[in-house]
Amino acid sequence: MSKAQGSFDKLTTHRLREMKASGEKIAMLTAYDYSMARILDDAGIDVILVGDSASNVMAGNETTVPITLDHMIWHATSVVKAVNRALVVVDVPFGSYQGNSSEALRSCIRIMKESGGHAVKMEGGLEIKESISRVLSAGIPVMGHLGLTPQSIYKFGTYTVRAKEEEEAEKLKSDAKLLEELGCFGIVLEKIPAQLAKEVAESVSIPVIGIGAGPHVDGQVLVVHDMLGITQDFKPRFLRQYADLNTVMRDATTNFIKDIRSGDFPNEKESY
Repeated sequence: MSKAQGSFDKLTTHRLREMKASGEKIAMLTAYDYSMARILDDAGIDVILVGDSASNVMAGNETTVPITLDHMIWHATSVVKAVNRALVVVDVPFGSYQGNSSEALRSCIRIMKESGGHAVKMEGGLEIKESISRVLSAGIPVMGHLGLTPQSIYKFGTYTVRAKEEEEAEKLKSDAKLLEELGCFGIVLEKIPAQLAKEVAESVSIPVIGIGAGPHVDGQVLVVHDMLGITQDFKPRFLRQYADLNTVMRDATTNFIKDIRSGDFPNEKESY
């Protein structure tokens, strides 16, 4: 379990609702390992998402579909060990909850018991109503995810902005209200028009976190490798890159190789 100790303000789902009510924005980033999670937590991040985006940035897969429940539990366990303050939300991977509420419950119980995570995230609205209800009935906090849902990418066939047409926009708004009514503690909205995201955020009492959903929501989330500039070939319009660690890390590696080949490393002070 996470090392919740000391006098710091531990983030909870209740605290997130208080932040929305007071207009305090929520900061959320992904992490998949102990070292990165510790940096983010020490920096004061509110929510760490153990995202199924690990399938892309950690394993090199084209989509999030291949990552398994065992993989997600392994990543989540590593993250939770590093965290003192942040709320840790774990993605339930594709195939672990769709269409079978019993399977959904088993998957989420495994995540909570084996990783020590604080909540789970599931993609979809009305289509997974039964699974969400079953998981919530067991006392497991659930965050919803609407708009562009990467686990359904083969259905969409594209990563373009979702809900630009009225029919899809109305369904998204209806799904958001449904998630709130079911008892979800928050919703991620991915890659939808800013005005639609604003309408959704104003229509529900639970926090709405955006990624490519404009500024009028209750918080923002990015994939940490994208935000830090480690991944260089993914630069969507919504991404603000706060560092260029790809260049920093590549240059450091180049210098390491050079110093070894020249005999400069290790020097006398670095030897026993």
